[in-house]
Amino acid sequence: MKATGLKRRVLLQGGSIALMLGVHQIARGASILAVRVWPAADYTRVTIESDARLNSQQLVVGSPPRLAVDIEGIDLNTELRDLVGKIKPGDPYINGLRIGQNAPKVVRIVFDLKQTVRPQVFSLAPVAAYKHRLVLDLYPEQAIDPMEALIAERLRDAPKNGSSTTAPSNGPVVATAPAAPSPAPAPVRPAMPPGDPLGDLMAQQAARPAPSGPAPALPPGGMPLPPAPPPVVAAAPPARPVTPPGPPPRATASRTDRIIIVALDPGHGGEDPGAIGPNGTREKDIVLQVAHRLRERINAASVNGSPMRAFLTRDADFFVPLGVRVQKARRVQADLFVSIHADAFTTPAARGASVFALSQSGASSSAARWLANKENDADKVGGVNVGNHEAQVQRALLDMSTTAQINDSLKLGGAMLGEIKGIGARLHKAQVEQAGFAVLKAPDIPSVLVETAFISNPEEEANLRRADYQENLADALMRGIQRYFAQNPPLARSRQL
Repeated sequence: MKATGLKRRVLLQGGSIALMLGVHQIARGASILAVRVWPAADYTRVTIESDARLNSQQLVVGSPPRLAVDIEGIDLNTELRDLVGKIKPGDPYINGLRIGQNAPKVVRIVFDLKQTVRPQVFSLAPVAAYKHRLVLDLYPEQAIDPMEALIAERLRDAPKNGSSTTAPSNGPVVATAPAAPSPAPAPVRPAMPPGDPLGDLMAQQAARPAPSGPAPALPPGGMPLPPAPPPVVAAAPPARPVTPPGPPPRATASRTDRIIIVALDPGHGGEDPGAIGPNGTREKDIVLQVAHRLRERINAASVNGSPMRAFLTRDADFFVPLGVRVQKARRVQADLFVSIHADAFTTPAARGASVFALSQSGASSSAARWLANKENDADKVGGVNVGNHEAQVQRALLDMSTTAQINDSLKLGGAMLGEIKGIGARLHKAQVEQAGFAVLKAPDIPSVLVETAFISNPEEEANLRRADYQENLADALMRGIQRYFAQNPPLARSRQL
């Protein structure tokens, strides 16, 4: 009996030691907790979440294009097998995948690709609700140009609006960049009719020579850097001498001479759900719905006869880094930037809408500072490859906001705040607040961040879920934009591809 009791005590002690050590120290491996796939036109992201950091090696194989990824220190489990069923037919980059135990403690995933990709594979440390994450971002070999995407969207919508994409020979001449002192006569190229202002951009694109040599290096987020403006090229030599064009007419309260582009920025997306309401409503879903409603209104409007066009920094559920959101807006040379959010606070009592502009000298309140810090952490949750030096360079370039931009942003924010109050919505603050929001740092675009409501407040969460409330909110934001332009006509400018 004594021997049996001693053996039992030894076993119990051994079990206690095993519990103290945990699975990682005994098996020396990691467990897969979840897998997620976020397909989008910009890029497709595959996330593998685990309870310990994963080591991986990858190899790109061409003809047919494939990506092989070996993940070390794990065994194939149900969560990993589920990855096969998460690939959708509409994924722009992944056609399918195969997964298996390639060697002891090594799982191999082979992605069959629809096109050649430039993968970025990196690890993310635990943050918020997430454990360790291994991230595979599949970017196209040639990065998508936001300006070309905007043109493609305009072409898709053209049949609906009854507009033509063919320029008549007697169409009006579109204003070009201001002439230098004593300019030489410049050839005049035919322009698109007033019904299709983006035709000028398409004409420039058609005149641009085809690229030669290897594709440019891909910055983080899959975004190309804005190229140098091409020279203005004549579509055909003039049949007779043409009078040199003078400087473009100045914008006044009664006229502008170009398309007006408003960049809409639905916050969060993909891995980053944003704030979550008490009934599970996700901020990223609500703000995307509001942005779509606002886009419809902008695309149907004009400013003093010049048509407006909305550009979305994301039009689906995927993550866009903060710096890339600003970079996209600058690439399309947006006239305004409106970031749309629905915040949460530590107590459900907080309520009301707010509008924020950038501050270079500190936040206007402790609440504004808290919110800016919270929003600026979105890249940590959404997942950014911080090892890429180019990301640091881009963030430094965007740190040059000017006083003029901030003053214009305050005017825009004030107009929006007044219209939001006009629909009966409660305001958290009666004036535009300021703080160091990273997403508002475009030095040349008036930019505001709109907190539509506190999604952490049960009543406001219910409002945000209602279609009629979203419609009223989009109407208010649209009227705010129109009020701003009525008092601050957009300047003449020539957009270059």
